[in-house]
Amino acid sequence: MDINALYNEWLEKATGDPDLRAELESIKGNEDEITDRFYRSLEFGTAGLRGVIGAGTNRMNIYTVGRATQGLADFLNKNYENPSVAIGYDSRIKSEYFSREAASVLAANGIKVYIYDELEPTPCLSFAIRHFKTSSGIILTASHNPAKYNGYKCYNPKGYQMTDEEAAETYDFIQKVDYFTGIKTTDFDEAVKNGVIEYIGKEVIDVFLDEVQKQCVNPDIVKKADLKVIYTPLNGTGNKPVRAILDRIGVDKVYVVPEQENPDGNFPTCPFPNPEIKQVFELGLEMNKNIGADILLATDPDCDRVGIAVPDKSGELVLMSGNEVGAMLLNYLLSEKKAKGTLSDSAIAVKSFVSTDLAEVIARKYNCTFKNLLTGFKYIGELITNLESQGRADDFVMGFEESYGYLAGTHARDKDAVVASMLICEMAAYYKLKGMNLVDVMNSLYDEFGYYNNAVQSYTFEGAAGMQKMAGIMDNLRENPLSEIAGFKVTAVSDYKISKTVFTNGTEEAIDLPKSNVLAFALEKGNKVIVRPSGTEPKIKAYITAVGESKEQAAELAKKLIKAADGFMK
Repeated sequence: MDINALYNEWLEKATGDPDLRAELESIKGNEDEITDRFYRSLEFGTAGLRGVIGAGTNRMNIYTVGRATQGLADFLNKNYENPSVAIGYDSRIKSEYFSREAASVLAANGIKVYIYDELEPTPCLSFAIRHFKTSSGIILTASHNPAKYNGYKCYNPKGYQMTDEEAAETYDFIQKVDYFTGIKTTDFDEAVKNGVIEYIGKEVIDVFLDEVQKQCVNPDIVKKADLKVIYTPLNGTGNKPVRAILDRIGVDKVYVVPEQENPDGNFPTCPFPNPEIKQVFELGLEMNKNIGADILLATDPDCDRVGIAVPDKSGELVLMSGNEVGAMLLNYLLSEKKAKGTLSDSAIAVKSFVSTDLAEVIARKYNCTFKNLLTGFKYIGELITNLESQGRADDFVMGFEESYGYLAGTHARDKDAVVASMLICEMAAYYKLKGMNLVDVMNSLYDEFGYYNNAVQSYTFEGAAGMQKMAGIMDNLRENPLSEIAGFKVTAVSDYKISKTVFTNGTEEAIDLPKSNVLAFALEKGNKVIVRPSGTEPKIKAYITAVGESKEQAAELAKKLIKAADGFMK
């Protein structure tokens, strides 16, 4: 591959977006900048594409989006008769532009398109796929990444992200498409007039909200509790649907952070629009000094994740983790359904295997079957679809991931911050009437089930050298397996890439999950370290589980395990 030849070709032919031409001109003669944009093509996988917005094969632009969509069109035309696609987009820079480009390419390939007439949350895209019975779906979003990123996620007809096999076949088609001569396209407005592209209107969102509202367990509890909520959509898609669902269930006092209310892909007040980060709550916390809210909610730009901050008895606001919220929601749903006699005898709950083991212990109390699946909500979506095919949709209680993603109900096949925001507020109202805030609730769960300290450490490796470094770290951990971590003996190593767990006593056990580049180190006394490269970001993540006899002891153990992880991530 001649990188400079690629650069010159783009300089000559990338005329469809003036921003690209200006960027390419600005880096003339800068080998490092040229290399970073052209040393590879963005890879298409089960999470689609994700990258920095800009010019080049390693960037998100109308050519990488058009090429991916042409490959998707070829895949759909081969595998489906009269295929159709639903499209959604978020508030990110160029998201609407890219969505129109994708629609135009699909229309030119004879594929019917349903596209939202304004930005909407990712779960609304998942819902639309099943509502219109389309062959696929596309959402233009980079979730909670910084403003310079955008992404392109593809879904299958069941409403969850493509399987490995579907993504691999689509990628084969994509690789055959030339960026400048291989992409069919048509005029967007003309395709709308001809009915090949059809706008999705408000009535579909209303049906979505109807399905979300059905997940209420105590429909009247919120109004009784006179709940006060501060909400920030972080300049993303959550503003309208989250406020609409809270209004429906009787949350009359919702105060929206004004600086973060309207869509803005620059995210001027929160460079990392991720509800896992305390900074995104700063404006809400300042606002709360004059409000005294019961809870603060923050949804990420595509509104599939939600984070919360809750005042404790002293009034100090506590940012609660995704693991804590997942455990509390599960306990609330199971206990209330049990009390009302609506809990199925064959109820099932599910989480990603890197999320807190506390959830399994809670489920056991209510005789609820529990499943651990690979990271990626598509696996939870697949489980729901399988239950539905068996006539067991009502058995599904909820699924969650530690990264603030939750789903109750079967209206979507992806994590949904709209339904999660509603249930979190309902749960907060329920306990408020009992004289408890959510910090009290979490402490009561720790008292009952044990102290689980779950932490996630991210290690960033940018650029081509970073990709090699990440691969080297994983190879080294496989070739030189750890026998102890932070003084705890390793009792078993699970390598999900070869679907095998090896115990220190010499026995082995097969892992009945799809292959994935993940290593899990089980340690003495229930502690655990899981190492997993991100599928969407240039990062390796270490997921830490520390189990102690007290909150303080668990926190101290977590620090030791994190320090040990820092050591083998170099």
